[in-house]
Amino acid sequence: MTERRLLLVNGPNLNLLGTRQPEIYGTTTLVQIEQLTSDAAAEHGFVVRAVHSNHEGALIDAIQLARKDCLGIIINPAAYSHTSVAIADALRAADLPVVEVHLSNIHRREEFRHHSFTSAVAEVVIAGAGPLGYRFAVDWLAERLAK
Repeated sequence: MTERRLLLVNGPNLNLLGTRQPEIYGTTTLVQIEQLTSDAAAEHGFVVRAVHSNHEGALIDAIQLARKDCLGIIINPAAYSHTSVAIADALRAADLPVVEVHLSNIHRREEFRHHSFTSAVAEVVIAGAGPLGYRFAVDWLAERLAK
């Protein structure tokens, strides 16, 4: 592996960021979040492969591919956090450090959002920090991978 690569995975409906419920998710777009994450990663000598899909299988395929050429995963599974054992299993099988990010604090929202299948796999969960949570995720992974 010549590049030090991180996988950034964003799940369903995050393509609507910036316009969808800005009172909850803010006005930052997914493109801006991907750029923020890439910029933060570059500061640590990493490149980012960003993947977004509204389809569970496409996210699983991207996670499985990461086993071959990535050093860590940052994931905002969105609603799949609360429903997808399959994504959690893919993350477990990837055998890479995982940071789960949520723009909103899922524990201050509806009760069904309080449980995340993917949190059980993640080494770190960042919730409620808005787009800055992605930078925190990169910084944590960079430190973790330096050890």
